[in-house]
Amino acid sequence: MASSAIRDSAINQRYGRLLSCSAPCAGLSFAGFLAAAAGGERFYWEDRNGAVAFAGAGAAVELMAWGPERFKRIAKDARALFEDARLEGDDNPLSGPRLLGGFAFRSDFTPDNTWSIYSPAFFVLPHYQLVRDGDKMWLTINAQIPPEETPESLIPDIQAALAQKSAQLREAQVSIGADEQSALIGINYPMRYPAWEGIISDATERIRAGALRKVVLARAAELRFNAPVQLLPILRHLAAQYADCYRFLFEPRPRYAFYGASPELLASTRGPALETMALAGSAARGHSDEADRRLGEMLLGSAKDRQEHEIVVEKMRDRLRPMTESLEICAPSLLKLSNIQHINTPIRGTLKRETGILPPVEALHPTPALGGDPRPDALRLIRELEPIPRGWYGAPVGWIDSSLDGQFAVAIRSAVAQESRAWIYAGAGIVDESLPDLEWEETELKFRPMLDAHSVCK
Repeated sequence: MASSAIRDSAINQRYGRLLSCSAPCAGLSFAGFLAAAAGGERFYWEDRNGAVAFAGAGAAVELMAWGPERFKRIAKDARALFEDARLEGDDNPLSGPRLLGGFAFRSDFTPDNTWSIYSPAFFVLPHYQLVRDGDKMWLTINAQIPPEETPESLIPDIQAALAQKSAQLREAQVSIGADEQSALIGINYPMRYPAWEGIISDATERIRAGALRKVVLARAAELRFNAPVQLLPILRHLAAQYADCYRFLFEPRPRYAFYGASPELLASTRGPALETMALAGSAARGHSDEADRRLGEMLLGSAKDRQEHEIVVEKMRDRLRPMTESLEICAPSLLKLSNIQHINTPIRGTLKRETGILPPVEALHPTPALGGDPRPDALRLIRELEPIPRGWYGAPVGWIDSSLDGQFAVAIRSAVAQESRAWIYAGAGIVDESLPDLEWEETELKFRPMLDAHSVCK
């Protein structure tokens, strides 16, 4: 894009040019970084098994979008933001500026009381970023500079601010203790079993009549505490119990946060390389190795679960083929988590065009694992049958770097907190053979990770 076009873009008219400076910063902890940012905007993302992690504090830029063009609008605004950016510091691309955020499940999502601060698309470029790649760490500062200023004139001041922030974080970590969770004083389930039985029976009747093949239906639980929900104990619990999941925190306003530990990768891109996964079909873990093996074999042999899973694989393949030169569908296997196991089919491909992470995210969301098939019919049925809006539950959450590559998970095993209340969500894939009582038990199993996380004392 020509420089004149960059100056004319909405992002640069609104914010000015992005200047991002980074420096190696060994020895800082993510818990200390997030604790020091309490009372402000906080963000966190950790890859499966903790290979790469990002944390953010403060907000240098916010991007929002509404309507069916929300993915394209965020991609356009992110491109305008990063295209003329000046990146100063370490050559490692992980240390560069990074937008963190996500999308609502539906493009026509209207914020209600639970999701009052969230738009259908909402991303934040943190003012400060802490990045870990293996045993290496960087601290990065992102700032918008006025068009009349030159980066060269401001880089010394920005680097001085970066060094000062690093020293403040090191000093603060000495005095930061492990905070305790507020007391859980009540749990409310807006949907009782008779209502659940009714909507599952309604859905299976429509599936058998040929109206659709599959629909995913969800329910929620409201948790009430005696004081504001403490997020760091929850993140520590999720890190200890669900290290093999994508863990995230999006807190764009103090004490209004969306967070969780998702086992499901929606999409990851690096240049032309694309990765995703089909995850559908669930069973509990066994109390012994033999019981666990038997439950896994039953899951793989279940006609209902294999049907549900194969619908997901088929539709993901169909949606990705137009944008890929090659697509590899791997053999299905079991993904075993601490309390649940799923049928998982890894999918890898090569994109025809290096357009970044958002085109695959838009093509895939929602997969039949969270929506259904056919997608338009399933979404209409979800709206008709579910009594509570999903908000960002089951939607894409992740990050976008300055090359527009990134990584997004499906926001399951998640919660949204507002002051002293939190809402958690769980869903089940419904096909013609689904039984209400078994699907209810599956949602109980899927509630457990976030219920346990909110019940920890330290």
